[in-house]
Order: sequence, then C-alpha cells, then structure tokens
Amino acid sequence: MEFKKSQAIKTSVVACVIDEQERVLLTRRCIEPFCSLWVMPGGKIDHGEPILQALHREVREEVGIDVQVEGLLDVFEHIGVGERNDHFVILYYRAAPLSSELAPNGDECTEALWVEKNSLPQMPMPPGGRHILSQVFPDLPWHPERPQDVSLEEELPGGNIKAAGH
Repeated sequence: MEFKKSQAIKTSVVACVIDEQERVLLTRRCIEPFCSLWVMPGGKIDHGEPILQALHREVREEVGIDVQVEGLLDVFEHIGVGERNDHFVILYYRAAPLSSELAPNGDECTEALWVEKNSLPQMPMPPGGRHILSQVFPDLPWHPERPQDVSLEEELPGGNIKAAGH
C-alpha cells in the first residue's frame, strides 16, 4: 500500500512595528526573496511554536528589540504556490516597540530603521507590506496598483519562491 505524504500549511508572522511618533520599523532584506527591499520583520512559525512567541522571536532575532503585540491586522492566504503547490498563511500583527535601539542581525537584514509615516509610500518594498501599511495609514498617497514584476507569492517571509506571475 502506498501512502501519499500530506502537505502542511506553512504559516508565517510579520510584525508591523509602529512607535509613538507613528514611525514604522523597516529592515533592508539581504536574502531572497526581496533582497535589498525594505520589509517588516517576520518569518516562519516553527512546528509547535505559539504564534505570538514566533512573532516576538522573529523581531528579536532580526533587529534585537522586544515588542508589545497590539493585535492582528490582516491575514493573507496563498494556495497553489509554485511547483509544489504550496499553501501559505501569513499573519500580520501590529506591535509597539519596547525599545528603539535597533541591531540588525546581518543574516536576514543588513539595515533597520524607523521610517517616518510620510516617507513610507516612497520606500521600495514588496506589495504585501505596502498593502498592510496602506491599511494602517490610508491617508497617505499610496500607488493604487502593485508593480507587475513582483508577485505576492514572492513575499512569503523566510520563503524562497520564484515569481509566479499573476
């Protein structure tokens, strides 16, 4: 008898960290996907790891600060991604920093900075991050369409998925 291994849903968390001056924590990613773009800290949830524990761990690992989680902003689901037909669920949480001294780890991000609210639309970032920030700051002049050369499948934190045009 042959058994087919079932695929698991891959779940990731991303922290939208906003300080008291409404500045957003962004990191310059140094691994694919989105190498050299500005992203919010996040990554995969390990098997058996509570969601909020993963969020705290990812922020601490990437930029060296602790955060206070304020709530869920949005959930993105991607089904049938890539050759393996992967299934991803990405949880975006709003968080407040408990300190402001950033220490990017150099493994996943080379820079980390607090970006003024009004500068966000001009930052080169993936479409998912832009989408979340446009929900948080709807009064800013966000470009209405996402770039055609970058697909949402590429934005999976910690993933390495090639563009799968939409």
